[in-house]
Amino acid sequence: MKGLVLSGGKGSRLYPITYTNAKQLVPVANKPVLFRVIEAIRDAGITDIGVVIGDTGPQIKEAVGDGSRWGVKITYIQQEAPLGLAHAVKISRDYLGDERFVMFLGDNVIEGGIVPLIRQFAESDWNCQIVLTEVEEPQHYGVAELDEAGRIVRLIEKPKDPPSNLALVGIYMFDHHVFEAVENIKPSWRGELEITDAIQWLIDAGYRVYPYIHRGWWIDTGKPIDMLEANNRVLEELEPRNEGYISPDSEVKGRVVIERDAQIINSVIRGPAIIGEETRVINAYVGPYTSIYHHCLIERCEIEHCIVLEHSRIVDVPIRIEDSLIGRNVEITRSQTKPRAYKMTLGDNSKVGLL
Repeated sequence: MKGLVLSGGKGSRLYPITYTNAKQLVPVANKPVLFRVIEAIRDAGITDIGVVIGDTGPQIKEAVGDGSRWGVKITYIQQEAPLGLAHAVKISRDYLGDERFVMFLGDNVIEGGIVPLIRQFAESDWNCQIVLTEVEEPQHYGVAELDEAGRIVRLIEKPKDPPSNLALVGIYMFDHHVFEAVENIKPSWRGELEITDAIQWLIDAGYRVYPYIHRGWWIDTGKPIDMLEANNRVLEELEPRNEGYISPDSEVKGRVVIERDAQIINSVIRGPAIIGEETRVINAYVGPYTSIYHHCLIERCEIEHCIVLEHSRIVDVPIRIEDSLIGRNVEITRSQTKPRAYKMTLGDNSKVGLL
C-alpha cells in the first residue's frame, strides 16, 4: 500500500499565523501536525508516501525533506490550485498506480493512529473505506447514512436533519476504482472536485464502501480553537522527561517535557506542558496546556493554555496570557518609557484583548 497526504491548503482560517507558513507545519505539542501524520502512516507499515503540495510547497519540502528521518520515501506531487480532494487524487494517479492507498489530510490529528484501519482494509476485498466518528452536532459535518449491513448508503454534507451522528474524518482508503469515480464527477458549486461526490459515485456504481468507526478523539486543526484543543489532547499523552536544565529554585510539576538545552530558571512549570529546545523560561510561570516551541524567551510573565511558536519573546508582561496562539518571531513586551502606551504592528485578522 501507499500513503497520500494532502498538504496543499492555504490555511486561511488560521490567519495571520499561516500568512507566512504552511498550516500543516504549525506544531501541536512542539511537533508539526504534518510530521504526526507521516508518523501515523509509517507506524501502520506504509513507507511509500506521496505528499500533495500547493503554494506552500517549498516550505513543506524544506521541513519534510526526503522522509529519511522517519524511514519513509517521500514523493512530492504539485497541485496547481486547491481544486478539491478528489482533484488531488486525480493528479496523483501516476504515482499511485493500481495500488491500494490511504489518503490522510495533513492538518488532522487523531488519537491512536491508523494501524487497525490499515489492517482491516488490507484484509478485506472492499473498494473503499472511510473513517467516521460520533459527533454531538452532525449538522455541521459531512454525515454518513448506513444500511443494516453496515455499508455506507449515502453521504450528506451538513444536513439539516442528519440521518446519523457519524461524521467523516479526513482519512480515506481506496483501491484503483476511485480513479473511475474522479473522472466521472463534476465540480461542485465551489468549483472543486469533492471527495464525497467521488465516494458517492462508488456507492451508486455498486462498489463496496464500508466505514471504520473511530472511537477516540479526532481534531481538524483548521482554526485556532481547534489547534489549542489538539494541543491539549496531545499534551495529556506526554511522558515526562528532562533534557535541559532546571535550576534548584524552580518548580516543575505534572507531565512536563523539557527539551534539549532548554533552561528553567527561578520559574514554575505546571503540566501538561512542553518547553522547546534552547528556550529559556526565567522568573516566569508556565501553566497547564502550554506548548512553547524552540528558541523562545519567556521572562517575568505568566502564560497558560497557549501555543507559542519559535523565536518568540514574551517579557515583562504584567497580566497572564491565556488561550492564545502566538506566531513565530513575535515580541510581546512592556514599554519602559513614558508616556505609557500600547504599540502594535498587527497582521490582517489579528485579535488582541486588552485590559
